[in-house]
Amino acid sequence: MSSEAENLVRVMSPGGSAVGDRQLGETEAKALYESMVLARTFDEKAISLHRQGRIGTYAPMRGQEAAQVGAAAAMADPDYLFPTYRDHAMFVERGIDLREVLLHLLGDGQYVDREDGDDLTTFTSSIPIATQLPHAVGVGMAAKYKGDDVASLVSFGDGATSEGDFHEGMNFAGVFDTPTVFFCQNNGYAISVPRERQTASATIAQKAQAYGFEGVRVDGNDVFAVHDVVTEALEKAKNGGGPTLIEAVTYRRGAHTTTDDPSVYRDEDDAADWLQEDPLDRSRTYLEEEFGWSDEDQEAVEQWATEEVARAVEAAEEHTGYEPEEMFEHVYEEMPRQLREQRRQLPEDPQVGH
Repeated sequence: MSSEAENLVRVMSPGGSAVGDRQLGETEAKALYESMVLARTFDEKAISLHRQGRIGTYAPMRGQEAAQVGAAAAMADPDYLFPTYRDHAMFVERGIDLREVLLHLLGDGQYVDREDGDDLTTFTSSIPIATQLPHAVGVGMAAKYKGDDVASLVSFGDGATSEGDFHEGMNFAGVFDTPTVFFCQNNGYAISVPRERQTASATIAQKAQAYGFEGVRVDGNDVFAVHDVVTEALEKAKNGGGPTLIEAVTYRRGAHTTTDDPSVYRDEDDAADWLQEDPLDRSRTYLEEEFGWSDEDQEAVEQWATEEVARAVEAAEEHTGYEPEEMFEHVYEEMPRQLREQRRQLPEDPQVGH
């Protein structure tokens, strides 16, 4: 890393222990670890469900649990979250039932279809790359104008930094000093393109300098460091300190999606090195050393996670799904004439004759 980059970037906790002024207590630390175990258990089950043809294409999150859980746990309930398509653990940490995550993967819409939009603070996952960044900036700007004590956090991958939406959102946030936290999970690859082919910058975090606000580089496999740095950024945003870009350096252990073959483009030696940095292993070691976490504790949390995932799968697959005419809902506030005509032409049983 160049000396210039070092001046622009703060690197947190390479060793894997809690850092900063916000040392978490035993209850909080264990809760973060339990959330990561649940996320990993869900991830493994989701991959299995895809292979069995029971859900559609899935974006695995193995290796990124600490980044997602640590960031989401730092947020207050009224704060706004704009996630991306791999952020399954963020939904769970924000209180969204796993059943709802699975229903989306089953093609049955998003939880917001069944929620009161007036209290919406966790938005649907964005599939198009980086399109949620300007939305997060706009919501943060609105909150600032209204005087609300909230901030918005938008999560995205390193590939999103090559999109125009990233730069537009960053520039707007810098100019208008919006209470926005840009949370980049730099997992090493944008599908098959490594970070060094995405940008000539030494780090992603230093890109914030061009837009007039702070960039922070954090160990994305240290859940406590992520929690600390995101907490600080959210507090700064709410206190009028403006936006922050956080680069959580992590590694995507699995494929980009279940239709991808990472062996074609990824170095196996590189992957082996990252195995030593597994976020769950590091957190468990910390709990063992600091709070006496035992094998019995581990067995209990793994059993709990397995049962939670099994319950969610059963509940999701029991869902009867939407009626065909419901595809026309939730698009316009007032349905235009052409959609009304299309709905009128919908046969009573769309499967008949096909």
